[in-house]
Amino acid sequence: MEFERINCKLQQNSQDKLLEKMYKSDIGKQLLKVLTGRAVSELGGRFMDSPLSVPIIKPFIEKNNIDMSQYEEKEYKSYNDFFTRKIKDGERVFDFTPELLCSPCDSKLTVYNIDENSEYEIKGTKYSFESLTRSKKLADYYNGGHMLVFRLCVDDYHRYSYVDNGYLGPVRRINGVYHTVNPVAIEAGNDIYKENTRELSVLHSENFGKILQIEVGALMVGRIVNNDEKCHVSRGQEKGRFEFGGSTVILAFAKDMVKIKDEIIKNSADDFETIVKMGDVIGEKF
Repeated sequence: MEFERINCKLQQNSQDKLLEKMYKSDIGKQLLKVLTGRAVSELGGRFMDSPLSVPIIKPFIEKNNIDMSQYEEKEYKSYNDFFTRKIKDGERVFDFTPELLCSPCDSKLTVYNIDENSEYEIKGTKYSFESLTRSKKLADYYNGGHMLVFRLCVDDYHRYSYVDNGYLGPVRRINGVYHTVNPVAIEAGNDIYKENTRELSVLHSENFGKILQIEVGALMVGRIVNNDEKCHVSRGQEKGRFEFGGSTVILAFAKDMVKIKDEIIKNSADDFETIVKMGDVIGEKF
């Protein structure tokens, strides 16, 4: 399978230009202090849950060229009802070959090594794995492994799944603000993945060891909605969903647990994101 790739720097549109002004100007930064607060995201969420938001659904579909034939047919009661729409059976199929790793979601994927200093760079801004997880224990455990960043855009399918069978550890929530995960914000030097609200859990998987999964909220996303699961979960089983906005899923694997496809590794090294769909094979057991 050959993947499509994109260079975010070449994907700027009018929305990106507006965000650039906000993140790089003094006035914009003051406005962001208000917009990235919990109250604004919750207010936006209430509107998106209401019937008043229905009229914006059709223009959104047309603007983003969304193929609605892939999704279950229904009459949407709100924009969030549309945004969290379910895919039809058979449209996102996981490979159940035990040693193969599939993408947990539709997204733009970048892969990073977690080095001995637990620092890495995302679009010109440096982060440490410890600051991302707020856990030295996790940073030490995943040192030498791989971190996979799945960036969801507003036109992506916003549900995500478990990538392997196993049992799930406790979920830990880190409350924060709701910055956009648009590359413009990252390039402006904002520590998006340290500041944003996120949920962390460890899947003790059958084939890939302890997989750390982090869901990251974004601008106007007041809710990361994870399903209440019993201890044991299955490959391809839905884990949860994001409500309105662009968001991010992160997977971390310990050293020598997984080999990511060479094409994806090369794209990441060349500063390109790889476009993947839920269920696409992106690697294999080491």
